[in-house]
Amino acid sequence: MPVTVDIAQGEALYARSCAACHGANLEAQPDWRTPDAEGRLPAPPHDETGHTWHHPDRVLFQYTKLGGREALALQGVEFDSGMPAFGDVLTHREIWNILAYIQSTWPERERAMQAERTAADLANGGT
Repeated sequence: MPVTVDIAQGEALYARSCAACHGANLEAQPDWRTPDAEGRLPAPPHDETGHTWHHPDRVLFQYTKLGGREALALQGVEFDSGMPAFGDVLTHREIWNILAYIQSTWPERERAMQAERTAADLANGGT
C-alpha cells in the first residue's frame, strides 16, 4: 500500500464503485456464502465478518484491479468469481484508497492480523 492514502476519497469511491454489490455498510449481498443460479457466490462483506481481512494487500489489490477470476488464476485457482475488474475504471491510487477505507473500518484485531499477513507476503516475495 502506498505510504499516503486518502481514506475519505476511498470512502467516496467505495460508495460509487463497490457499495452496489458489497453493501453501503460493507455488509455483503444476502446469502453471500451460497452460490446463485449460475454457481457464483454473491459479493461477500468487507467488514470484519467477512474474509477480506484474511488476505494480504497484494491479493486485495490484484482482486480489485484484475477481477476475481484473473486474480485467483495468478494464485493457481480456477474459480468463476463474479468480481469484475476495476483496473480500467480506477487508478492504482484510487484502488489503494478504497482498500485503506475498508481496512479503516475493521477492529484493531483484524487490522493487526491483516497487516501481519501483508508483512509475511512481502517477506515471501509478494509485491
